[in-house]
Amino acid sequence: MADMDNKDQAEMDPADLEDVEDVEEEETGEDENSKARQLTVQMMQNPQILAALQERLDGLNGSPSGYMESLPKVVKRRVNALKNLQVKCSHIEAKFYEEVHELERKYAALYQPLFDKRSEIVTAAYEPTDEECEWKADEEEELTVSKQDEMKDKAKLEEEKKDEEKENPKGIPEFWLTVFKNVDLLSDMLQEHDEPVLKHLQDIKVKFSDPGQPMSFTLEFLFEPNEFFTNTVLSKTYKMRSEPDENDPFSFDGPEIMSCTGCTIDWTKGKNITLKTIKKKQKHKGRGTVRTVTKTVPNDSFFNFFTPPEVPENGELDEDSEVILAADFEIGHFIRERIIPRAVLYFTGEAIEDDDDDYDEEGEEADDEEGEEEADEENDPDYDPKV
Repeated sequence: MADMDNKDQAEMDPADLEDVEDVEEEETGEDENSKARQLTVQMMQNPQILAALQERLDGLNGSPSGYMESLPKVVKRRVNALKNLQVKCSHIEAKFYEEVHELERKYAALYQPLFDKRSEIVTAAYEPTDEECEWKADEEEELTVSKQDEMKDKAKLEEEKKDEEKENPKGIPEFWLTVFKNVDLLSDMLQEHDEPVLKHLQDIKVKFSDPGQPMSFTLEFLFEPNEFFTNTVLSKTYKMRSEPDENDPFSFDGPEIMSCTGCTIDWTKGKNITLKTIKKKQKHKGRGTVRTVTKTVPNDSFFNFFTPPEVPENGELDEDSEVILAADFEIGHFIRERIIPRAVLYFTGEAIEDDDDDYDEEGEEADDEEGEEEADEENDPDYDPKV
């Protein structure tokens, strides 16, 4: 058979031989391209390579091309004119956000009666009617109605047993504490000793600055009488700026919180959970005697939220204070924008589930990619697990 192949090849026309060689070269090229693509896919699935590539790209982002420096003076002059136009745009944008703030203030007054009624239901000041308590189940809930019916009898018996063991609860107990515990941003601030205090929290309100006043908003935490402090309201005010910085007008990107001020908590004697007492042993250098010293030191607590670091007039802060204030601003903004308007959804966990669904999808994609990467490694004959 080999002799016949050689004979056939010898009898082929030289032009045909050239065609065969071209086909072989094309096939070789396709193989190399295929290998290159496969290698690229494997590289892009490697987290370390991706991280290095991203770091490289981040270094390139925003780096001047040098083109501006090469422009003639007459062109640079025109670019300066464009920059002046951009500054004017920033000032118009600042006016836009001022009007947005006015709209927020206007609609806050429309929301407030609803929030007040929510507070009355939570605190048992008002008992909703049967009509107000009716809730139309969505499609997903309707699908599980039959299963719920099966469990109703069992749940009813358990509820009756619980009702016998304790008094009929008023309102919605621990409403705001549950909201806080359901939100990671807030639950990270909570300590075990904060919970008995927050059980007395009845409502949270937001108040916007009056027209013509500097832009700001105040969070008010309303408490029922309790054994921990005499305040009925704890407040925190966030002052904002909505105008371009004269020294850096192009950095303007909407209103920013510039500072915040808390309030003084009038703690009952022995109930201040923001402080703790520790005992420390000290040894005398000369006599060698040992004594025990009692010291009062700061204690981790949610209520430190009401004593933020003060911002100096020059605006300069140390690194720790900057981190604390950055987190503080984020929390204040989140309470104002999300918690107060949608408190019941954070209480039930529905708002949390929506956020978790988004993260789960990303996680599933990541898992799939990791699985593909492992499969590629197993199929690679050159793969060495030690490397």
